[in-house]
Amino acid sequence: MRKVLSMVLAMAVVLGNIGFAHVQPVLGVEIETEATSAILMDAASGRILYEKEAQKELPPASVTKIMTLLVAAEAVASEKVKLTDIVTASENACKLGGSQIYLEPGETFTLEQMLIAIAVGSANDGCVAVAEHINGTHEAFVEEMNRKALELGLKNTHFANAYGLPAEGHYTSAYDLAMISKEALNYPLIRKLTSMKEYDLREGKFKLWNTNKLLWWYPGADGLKTGWTNEAKYCLASTVERNGLRLICVVMGVPQVRGHFAESMKIYNYGFAKYEFKQFAPAEEKQGVVKVSKGVENEIIAITEKSLGATVEKGKDKNFWVETKLNPEISAPIEKGQKLGEVLLYQNDQLQASVNLIADHPVAKAGLINQLGRTMKGVFGF
Repeated sequence: MRKVLSMVLAMAVVLGNIGFAHVQPVLGVEIETEATSAILMDAASGRILYEKEAQKELPPASVTKIMTLLVAAEAVASEKVKLTDIVTASENACKLGGSQIYLEPGETFTLEQMLIAIAVGSANDGCVAVAEHINGTHEAFVEEMNRKALELGLKNTHFANAYGLPAEGHYTSAYDLAMISKEALNYPLIRKLTSMKEYDLREGKFKLWNTNKLLWWYPGADGLKTGWTNEAKYCLASTVERNGLRLICVVMGVPQVRGHFAESMKIYNYGFAKYEFKQFAPAEEKQGVVKVSKGVENEIIAITEKSLGATVEKGKDKNFWVETKLNPEISAPIEKGQKLGEVLLYQNDQLQASVNLIADHPVAKAGLINQLGRTMKGVFGF
């Protein structure tokens, strides 16, 4: 018995010497996190891969700014505003405390510079300046943020401001932030902004450093936003892409300094160890040919609009099958990118994903003489 006990103690010493804390956990073991609430989501499908009190209403601090950036990106995409617009700081914008770029009343930047200041420098004053430029008033912009939350079906979110300082009626949840982040990833502008590690403002006189340390510390990280207040503690909504698998992680209410990074990396390690992205068709791959009537061409190639695939648990990637639905014939004119059908991906009988099949180039409508010539050729063979 003493010999067995001695062997056990010796093994414990060896494990301690090699750093037992670095041994990877066995898959399937529940993650323990210091976050008050947390979620890991597949960015493509919105499937929840891990959660802890993900619907709990909590103050989000500056993670609020993901919705601010989303509303601004929508305004740019709709051409309501342009990135080259000149934004003038009002006295209202310059009165804010917290993280800021210390705007002076009347100071001007382009809209793009202001958005960089929000995404990289977490500028509260920049949020108000942008809000006033896009919607006239900060209050009207916040109404747009809440409208967008309703449009996304978020049930545990309400914004009182565009910057995230504590306020009555300002709350969201880890799940809702993940859904906001998922929507934000549809805008390349937001990923571009939130992936910037640094930026020189005021001709290099004011340096911005991104507060999201995952951009340095965790391979594949390319967004989104950190947050901290005494009330909210440390929060982070982030995204990482590896080998085609893009995940979104949100942690809220982490008590330790830099704990939101450590907890996020722990959750990501679990996700990338357990799941992978299985691709069945790359973007822009030919999937069939559609006949064209009344066009200058007789047929059009249908290609995938984006890659087709699904996030699957490793070792459980069997019984997938694909169904292609393609219009047999379409009338000209046809625009490039026009939908011609779709491809559906199933596992057993459960739909996992789908992508549109689109025209790879435009086809103009043929003139009357051209159409008559084709008809004669079809009837008489010449």
